[in-house]
Amino acid sequence: MAIWLTKDSKVIVQGMTGSEGSKHTRRMLAAGTNVVGGVNPRKAGTTVDFDGTELPVFASVGEAMKETGADVSVIFVPPAFTKAAVIEAIDAEIPLAVVITEGVPVQDSANFWAYNVDRGQKTRIIGPNCPGIASPGASNAGIIPADITPGGRIGLVSKSGTLTYQLMYELRDFGFSTAVGIGGDPIIGTTHIDALKAFQDDPDTDAIVMIGEIGGDAEERAAEFIKANVTKPVVGYIAGFTAPPGKTMGHAGAIISGSAGTADAKKAALEAAGVKVGKTPSETARLMREVMS
Repeated sequence: MAIWLTKDSKVIVQGMTGSEGSKHTRRMLAAGTNVVGGVNPRKAGTTVDFDGTELPVFASVGEAMKETGADVSVIFVPPAFTKAAVIEAIDAEIPLAVVITEGVPVQDSANFWAYNVDRGQKTRIIGPNCPGIASPGASNAGIIPADITPGGRIGLVSKSGTLTYQLMYELRDFGFSTAVGIGGDPIIGTTHIDALKAFQDDPDTDAIVMIGEIGGDAEERAAEFIKANVTKPVVGYIAGFTAPPGKTMGHAGAIISGSAGTADAKKAALEAAGVKVGKTPSETARLMREVMS
């Protein structure tokens, strides 16, 4: 069992013929992901060979879905074209669109998110500026390394790609049901709360790791949700305990202003909701180890 991405998911890649798209399509195939085609209007009707696997290229997401039954799109297109690619996926009503692209203008993200809401939110958007989603041993949509951990019963939701990888590695002897990298931009399609709800409802997830970072109030809102709705144990980590105020750190959304959005404030909110919070990633892994043991 996994959330949103399973062994039965059929994946297409928007931008499959580009350098990043083709590289990661090859990696996804090697991980056992059921990639069924790509989208590039200029190369529609051609095929691309990935080490003996021939994948067709379609003119649009809608055509790809009609021909292959695809239900997931992974988007590897340059920032200037990302809004159009996401809107195309929304128009086709594909259930899941994973937007890997970094550097998408915040206004573009706001536009395609508002468009999705207006259309009834039939497409779940993960990202932008994220590593994607991986259900180890079943499917991998994005750039999360596939060989860090086997499948297991821990769920993970994270703003940070590298911290996703570290926690997956440190807890590899327990394994993960699904790891979701939601991205660190100011506007993202899937939040901590969305993932927490899905993991709470997943019978094969026993405990949850939640990784946040300084800036904004997403973690405080997640703490309120956990207190009211989550009965499974949650272990947390907030990146940026040593970040100076007023300085953007790594992600576009990771900036603190005065006392708002600090790591200490987020830690306090999570602990008040019963979440065990580590001061370092390794301490966070140790806390989860205690839960799972």
